Amino acid sequence: MSDWEQFCAEVTWFLEDGQTAVTGAPAPWTRAPIAALPELSELLRSATLTPVSVAGEDYELLAWGPADDRRGWLCRPPREAGDDAVTDAHQAFWQVCGGLIETFGAPTTWWENQDQVLTIDAVRLEVANFLIDYGWIWANDGLEVPIDAGDYYAAAVEANGNLTLAHRKDGRLLLFAPDHAFDGVTPLPGCPPYSLLTIDAVPDLITWIEVCAAAWREA
Repeated sequence: MSDWEQFCAEVTWFLEDGQTAVTGAPAPWTRAPIAALPELSELLRSATLTPVSVAGEDYELLAWGPADDRRGWLCRPPREAGDDAVTDAHQAFWQVCGGLIETFGAPTTWWENQDQVLTIDAVRLEVANFLIDYGWIWANDGLEVPIDAGDYYAAAVEANGNLTLAHRKDGRLLLFAPDHAFDGVTPLPGCPPYSLLTIDAVPDLITWIEVCAAAWREA
């Protein structure tokens, strides 16, 4: 069974009724490593890449593991950062990968249950709108949102609407998680428990990427 066939067997909802995919020949990863992201670079170095096109949209399927137990990511192709204000590490990531939109055979990481990871669609979400819609969380405790939403962008979007936020300049990481059961997180000062959180052992975007990449390498 090919990587694409294994992906489709697990991610049964990806292809809509009547859709078919055109897949290219699988090939080893050949793109340059990212100096700031050595764990990610080592993971990618061991990947097999299969080009995929569905309904005029191009994707890349990256996969690892033994033939009968593959795991991987369905990704957007690499992209230039353009005018999108993301961190230097995120821009470097985009030079080799446009971000994850599905996974299969995934280990438990901070990327679990995410609909978008490091994609342009996530980055272009209006974080301020989410905080305005949930402003009552702070108001109920007589508090105000303690961050400037414009300083942050969404690095990931969870299926239930939780956001992983990265500071545009220094990559500081926050979770906006009104609906969560996470361990190892702490409310940001001035915030109720189910609002803006820090991840105790993952303070910034680079650490977040590297911790998740390491888990995928070890899976």
